[in-house]
Order: sequence, then C-alpha cells, then structure tokens
Amino acid sequence: MNTQPAAPARKQVLAAIIGNALEWYDFIVFGFLAVVISRLFFPAESEYSALLMATATFGVGFFMRPVGGVLLGIYADRRGRKAALQLIIALMTLSIAMIAFAPPFAAIGVAAPLLIVLARLLQGFATGGEFASATSFLIESAPANRRGLYGSWQMFGQGLAVFCGAGVTALVTHGLSPQDLDAWGWRIPFMIGLVIGPVGLWMRRNLAETEAFLEARQAPKEQQSLSRMLRQHLRQVLTVMALTVCGTVSFYMILVYMPTFANRQLGLELDDAFTAQVIAVAVLTLLMPVFGALSDRIGRKRLILLASASLLVALYPLFSWIHAAPSFERLVAMQVLLCAVLAAFFGPFSAAVAEQFPAGVRSTGLALAYNVAVMIFGGFAQFIVTWLIHATGIAIAPVFYVLFAVVLGLIGACFLIDRTHEAHLAAVDADPSRPPVPAPSRPAIAQGL
Repeated sequence: MNTQPAAPARKQVLAAIIGNALEWYDFIVFGFLAVVISRLFFPAESEYSALLMATATFGVGFFMRPVGGVLLGIYADRRGRKAALQLIIALMTLSIAMIAFAPPFAAIGVAAPLLIVLARLLQGFATGGEFASATSFLIESAPANRRGLYGSWQMFGQGLAVFCGAGVTALVTHGLSPQDLDAWGWRIPFMIGLVIGPVGLWMRRNLAETEAFLEARQAPKEQQSLSRMLRQHLRQVLTVMALTVCGTVSFYMILVYMPTFANRQLGLELDDAFTAQVIAVAVLTLLMPVFGALSDRIGRKRLILLASASLLVALYPLFSWIHAAPSFERLVAMQVLLCAVLAAFFGPFSAAVAEQFPAGVRSTGLALAYNVAVMIFGGFAQFIVTWLIHATGIAIAPVFYVLFAVVLGLIGACFLIDRTHEAHLAAVDADPSRPPVPAPSRPAIAQGL
C-alpha cells in the first residue's frame, strides 16, 4: 500500500478552496450588513432593539450548524468527501437566493423576518458540514510533510471570503447613498454570491475522492455511530472544541463584528471601518499559508500555543489604545497586528484538529466538535457583546469575551497531540490517542501545489 498520497492536481485543491470561500462569503456578508438588515427586516422601537434582533438572527443560523455538521459529517464519512461538498454548496446557493430576493418588512410584514430566519437556518445547516468535509478532503490529499500547508488553504478560503465580503460591502456602502443602500444596494453582495454558486457546484463535481477515505471504506470495521465515536474519541472532541472556541470568537469579534463596533462604539464612518477591514483581512489571508507551511517544520502545537499567548497579551492594550483616541489609522494598525497573530493560529489549525481523528470518523468528529463550539460561543458572539456593551456601559466590553475564549484555547492547545511529523495519517486509524510516530528521515523536497 502506498504510504504517501500523491500531490493532488492543482485544480482539485482550487475547487475545494473556491467552493469553501463561496460558502463562507455569503455567511459572512450577513454579519457585515447587520446594521442595514436590522432597519429593513426588524423594525423596532429603538435602534438598539433592531440591531439586537438582527444579530440574534445571525446567531440563529448557528443552531442548525451542529445538526447539519453531524448529518453531513456522517454523510461524508459514508458516501465520500466529494458527495458531501456538492450537497453543501447546493444548499448554500438556495439559502443565498432566499435572502437576495427577500422583500422587506414594509412590503410583506412579519413574513419578511421569518423568511430571513428560515434562510439563515438553511445556511447554518449547509455551513455546518463545510469545515469538516473540506478540511478532511485537503488533509487527506496532502503529502505527509505538507499537511499544514494544505490544511491552511481551508482557512485561506475563509479569509478570502471575509476579504471579498468586506471589499464588496465597502464598495457598496461607500459608493451608494444611504437611501439607495437601503432600497437595493444591500442586495448586491448576495447577488454576487448567487451568480458564483453554480460555478462552485460545477467545480466540485470534478473533485476526485481521497485515497484515505477509500482505504477507510474498504477496511473491515465495526459500524460507527455518533455515540461510539464520542466514547472512543471524547478527549479529541473536547480538545478540538476548546481550540475552536478560541478561533471562532476571535474570528467573529475581530473580523465580522469589528465594522459594527467601529461604527457604533468608536464613531468611525462605516466605509472607513470596512476599508480598514479589507486591509487587515488581506494580511490575514496572505499569511495563513505561510504559517501553515511553517507548522510543517516547527510543529503545529508549538505555533498554536505561541499565537494564543500573543493574543492574550495584546488584546486588552490594543482595544484600550484605540478607544482612547479612535481614528482610521489606529483601527488599521490594530486590525493588521491582530490579524497577523490570528494567521499564526489559523495557519496550522485545520491540520492540527484533523490529525486528531482517524479517517473513518474524521468528518463526523470534526463536525461535531467544531460546530458545537461555534454555535455556543461564536454564533451569538455579536449578540452577547452588543448586550454586554449596553448592560455595562463599557465600550470595549467585547475584549473580555475574546480573552475568555483565548484562555480556553490555550488549555486546549496543551492537550493537543502534535502529529506534525507523523509519517502517514493511516497511523492515526490504529490508535488515535497514542504518541505520534515520526516520519523517516529524508531529504527535504519542495512539494508545493
């Protein structure tokens, strides 16, 4: 049996990255446009109440993520990564269309927010299976000494989605009057995602199934179930959950919520906030593959610990600094620095968590741990900090929530089994909890895409 998978065709990896970016683009755009959507679909007695309902609707989609994650994860482990990735992007395209063409409250009354909530539930179900299926595909396709690099492309896709979403939203908010933005301009980012949807579906039809999945399906084994997976891999599930709490809270607070925070709490113009976001997310997106490749050399656990500790030290001083004298320049500096540190965390993240599970339950285990953590701590992050700011009167209250998540991430990193130099992922199937076996010494050979 071949002990090292051949490097996948470039178009195979690009198909996974582009499809993944499209999934997250539309999911993220809703968060960016929460201020506008709150006015159109959730009219209330006060601006605060409308925004609270809009951010709650953003979080509602996360209720379906564990359900979609587990069901689509089981589907991916039984039918294949390719089949799951195709189904996911079809469901996401449908949900995008529902939001893009939804009439506002003024046109159809209470049916308008109900339609948005339904679309968000469908988005949550589809997105719940995306991370586990795409990560499993990329990691299982990678050469043994390039899993960090290949895994980083999953997070690169998410960064690309945030970058494109922030860029399109910045252009729309900067180029249109407030009246035109409310009337029709807010639909433009969703329409773009709707147009690209069929392209992503076509690309995913050309994916080839991974060798690791085919081997796992052919190997004799007991029938897996969710309860059996939890009994056998509880430590891995809890470890991945703790790391995901750190990642998801940091992602949604530092990236998705920041334009709203800069506008509402710092008094900066919304288009300036989105411009700063585009610059910072570009740094994040470009650096993640660099840190993913670096983790292949120095180890994923070491890099994740270093990044988490850096976040813990930097967060409060930076938030206090910008609150003391809000400006576009300070916002850019803070976001660029935080995104550089986040790149060091997210670069090795996908490979590190995927290496904790054997191929037979990799999608299911990842989907459960990742989506439960995201639902509880990430989905309602905007809602929680909006409430915290209102209840405490402290403008920088969001930083305390992020610090709490980073502490959990540090604890999870301490229990992470570092399989950076594992010769082959099939070794994880035999005993996922045993110490890693180093790959045999060999000359370093560049094996990029």
